Amino acid sequence: MIALFDRLVRPLLRALDPETAHALALNALKVAPLPTAAPDDEKLRVQAFGITFPNPIGLAAGFDKNAEVPDVLLRLGFGFVEVGGVTPKPQPGNPRPRLFRLDADEAVINRFGFNSEGVERVAQRLAARSAQGIVGINIGANKDTADRAADYVAGIAALAPHADFLTVNISSPNTPGLRNLQQASALDDVLARAIEARERAAVASKPRPLLLKIAPDLTLADLDDVVGIARRHRIDGMIVGNTTVTRPGLRETEKAKEQGGLSGRPLFALSTRMLAETFVRAEGAFPLIGVGGVDSGAAAFAKIKAGASLIQLYSGLIFRGVGLIGTIKKDLIDFMRIGRFDSLADAVGRDAAAVTAEPWPG
Repeated sequence: MIALFDRLVRPLLRALDPETAHALALNALKVAPLPTAAPDDEKLRVQAFGITFPNPIGLAAGFDKNAEVPDVLLRLGFGFVEVGGVTPKPQPGNPRPRLFRLDADEAVINRFGFNSEGVERVAQRLAARSAQGIVGINIGANKDTADRAADYVAGIAALAPHADFLTVNISSPNTPGLRNLQQASALDDVLARAIEARERAAVASKPRPLLLKIAPDLTLADLDDVVGIARRHRIDGMIVGNTTVTRPGLRETEKAKEQGGLSGRPLFALSTRMLAETFVRAEGAFPLIGVGGVDSGAAAFAKIKAGASLIQLYSGLIFRGVGLIGTIKKDLIDFMRIGRFDSLADAVGRDAAAVTAEPWPG
């Protein structure tokens, strides 16, 4: 059924304006009679942030911004789904066009700017869930907010009861000034207040895991600060990384001029290098989620060996279809057998030191 869905729907979506196609894909998932994916092999099970994930493959934030179809997406075979980014107040985001497909590069540029229906609407949808499955919530700040840290506090307070984990997203390139929160003094304030909000919003005396999502464009000196502050505040994990404002080796030169964050295959080398750099700095203090350019089992396993306990994808679905989820899971089992790994945890970070010794990706 999933293969049939890909064959019927993907050609139609590719013929449409990218944002129109995105909306149509969400609506199609609401009505398509998709079966539940087969149970995962126990070898794919991952323990991270105090949660047992049935497999390490997650859907990155950005696809289901307003938590419209998280349970449908979980039925496709994802081990977890991250919805959002969600801002405290509704906001429209940047004007269209704001999403661009770079077919020759298997890449996407977006400048959505945290278009969101707001925490109240998202909380209502998630409160109405009846299905099981791991759903994280990516939290952002409103464009016109003077105190950005207060927006993360508000998002955590409203959404913690409905989340399996929460992500503080300070790395979107499409909200002016947001990435400045990655600077040491600002980040220290944001994380201190976010941790306090997380503790106050604890559900049944159990605080939700709090993750930090960073940009792949940080300097290594800035990364030293970010990881050090994250460790000091004892956050539960990091997501490496968001989209990039760089344009590494793109063939579609005209679309490359569009402002916004680049995702997809061209981001793989940079995001994997930053993942490995983060892993060696974290020294096992918390698990990492690797995201950026995952479009195959080989790419997913490379992320794991560079330091990721879990991986996320989004752009790969645009070019490979939802069948990619099952393909990656099958390939991971094969790679584990070839490498004689009893669990994915045994492979995490095996290549991190080697990756950090390579020339910087251009």
